[in-house]
Amino acid sequence: MLDAATIDTIAHAYDKAERERHRIRPPSVQYDGFTIDDAYAVQRRWVEIKVARGNPIRGRKIGLTSRAMQRQVNIDEPDYGALLADMFYGDGAEIPVGRFLQPRLECELGFVLGRRLQGPNCTIFDVLNATDYVVPAAEIVDGRTHRVDPDTGKPRSVLDSIADNAGNAALIVGGRPIRPMEVDLRWVGVLCHRNNVIEESGVAAAVLNHPANGVAWLANKLAPFGIALEPGEFVLGGSFTAMVEARAGDVFNVDYGPLGTISARFV
Repeated sequence: MLDAATIDTIAHAYDKAERERHRIRPPSVQYDGFTIDDAYAVQRRWVEIKVARGNPIRGRKIGLTSRAMQRQVNIDEPDYGALLADMFYGDGAEIPVGRFLQPRLECELGFVLGRRLQGPNCTIFDVLNATDYVVPAAEIVDGRTHRVDPDTGKPRSVLDSIADNAGNAALIVGGRPIRPMEVDLRWVGVLCHRNNVIEESGVAAAVLNHPANGVAWLANKLAPFGIALEPGEFVLGGSFTAMVEARAGDVFNVDYGPLGTISARFV
C-alpha cells in the first residue's frame, strides 16, 4: 500500500488534470506494485478534495458491470466511484464539450434511495425495499489518464480508471420516475439515438442479471469503510450499452420506452 503522502500527490494530480483539461501518466505505470486498494485510496482522497472545495457527494456510480467488460480489463467484479453535485444535468440540457477531454455517453438506470442501505449482507431485496424510485439516466464518461504512458509506452490499466473516479464525469437524468416494483427492471430497454441515428441499444438485465444487484454489491463493498448509501442519494446502477462518443453539435435522444426519454445537446 502506498503511503498517504503519495496517495495525496496522485489525487491532486487528477484534480488538476480535470480542472485544466489535460491527462496525466497512469499511476499503475509510475508506482511499482500499485494495487486496487491504492486506486480506491486515491479516488477517496480526490473526492475529499472536491468536497472540501464545496462540491458535496450526491450519490455513487457502478461501472464494469458486464462480464464482457470485466474480461476485457482482466477483473472479476465491477468498480465504483462518487457522484458530485456539479455532475448532474437535467433532461434537455446543453452540455459544454469543453468541460471534458473525450466525453462518451452510456445508458443506465438511476436508483434514488428513500431509506439507508448498508452492508454487509445487503441483497437485491434490501435494495428494492430501500429505493424510493428508479429513473432513466445517461452517464457521461471521461478519462484523465493517458491510454498509453508517454514515457514508457505501457498501457493504462483498470486501476488507473478506478483512481480516476471510475471514469465518471457527469450524468443526465430524465424520463419518468417509477417505483422499483412497478415494472420488471430486468427488461427495461433503451435505444440511444445520436443525431437521429440509433448508435446503441440494450436491456437492463445485462447489469449483473438485474440492475438492483449492482446497488447491493456497492453497499457491501462500502461497508468495510463504514460508508452507507444514504436516503436521497442517487446511485447509477451500471451501463447496459456500449459507450457512444459525444462531439460538439451532437444531439442525443435516449429512449427508454414506457419510462420516457432523455435528450441533450453537446455544445
